Amino acid sequence: MAVVLVSGVSVAAIATLDVASSAQPGVHLANETNGPVPQIGAITGGVNLLIVGSDSRKGQDPSFGPEDSTGDLNDVTMLLHISQDHTNASVISFPRDMFVPIPACPDPSGGTFNSMSRQKINTTLTYGGLACTVLTVEKLTGLTIPFAAEVQFSGVMAMSTAVGGVPVCVAEEIQDEYTGTFLKPGMHTLEGVAALQFLRTRHGVGDGSDLTRINNQQVFMSALVRTIKSASTLSDPLKVYSLAKAVTANMKLSDSLNNVSVIASIAVALKDIDLNQVVFVQVPTGGTTGGVLPLQPDFKELFTAVAADKALKLGGTTGRGATLDPSATATPTPAATTDASATPDPTASAGATPIPTPTDATTLSESATGQTAGELTCSVGRTLNNQ
Repeated sequence: MAVVLVSGVSVAAIATLDVASSAQPGVHLANETNGPVPQIGAITGGVNLLIVGSDSRKGQDPSFGPEDSTGDLNDVTMLLHISQDHTNASVISFPRDMFVPIPACPDPSGGTFNSMSRQKINTTLTYGGLACTVLTVEKLTGLTIPFAAEVQFSGVMAMSTAVGGVPVCVAEEIQDEYTGTFLKPGMHTLEGVAALQFLRTRHGVGDGSDLTRINNQQVFMSALVRTIKSASTLSDPLKVYSLAKAVTANMKLSDSLNNVSVIASIAVALKDIDLNQVVFVQVPTGGTTGGVLPLQPDFKELFTAVAADKALKLGGTTGRGATLDPSATATPTPAATTDASATPDPTASAGATPIPTPTDATTLSESATGQTAGELTCSVGRTLNNQ
């Protein structure tokens, strides 16, 4: 969306060249073929795009630790699905501690990594990079995923700053010494390091697990979607250009996605989807020693619906790390807070009438938690006394 809007302002030629030149070398996916590059306009048909967040410190600010302090793990793995008719979209999160089979993956240095019957999904970046994560999710879900992107800490910081900050609601106080995140109840506009640490916090939200961290991330992502689609962002060429530059300069993209026109064509497909038809969902899981497992048959039913291109309707709650904003049914007013830095959410549309879910939508099981981008939610924090 950012790139295509840049092309409509007077600095189009310079901006597009600069954005394109900032792109990093692409990653070739195992099943990827080189096809024609689409013109700027909505991409034809549906889209499956895998987005992974790496915890690698390579190339990141030294304040996050030395480059060799961690491995290269995909601690965030999300699948974006856009329907064939571009009327709905879903963002599906896979917990980092979910045990899955990993297929044989190409080694970027040459050769092939052996397949494994049971490893945590966040180790796939270590075994074969972004291409291995894609292969693993394809095998797990039965879907074909032609596009993929990997983002590190700097990318999250750049995107949140590009839109002028992301307004998030905190229902109960967040205290996390590990990420330095301390937020009082109320609205907070987060950008840069503060936004990154809010997404990383685990100890300070819900029950301290990765599952409730995903709930917290969905609060942020839904607010980010509302911010990007708001008039204050779309009418500001500087924000639009900055967002486009943040994507290309701070993400490692698959060869299929490493082109300004392709990014723009996918963005155009998303541009007019109603917020209530953008669904964030965490895959159904059940507990096991040391992590979680896909919960069947709920897990299979979710991806059967995605494969059939059905709109998704949540059957569960927001999860224990998030809650619906209690003011969402009333006229929006600034949330009460004791934090002087708290600000109201300028993207809120609490009094709006939700658009009905399509009649052919698949209602997911209660085990699939999440929310829509149109729902105003708040993070459920956890204090140090409860950790």
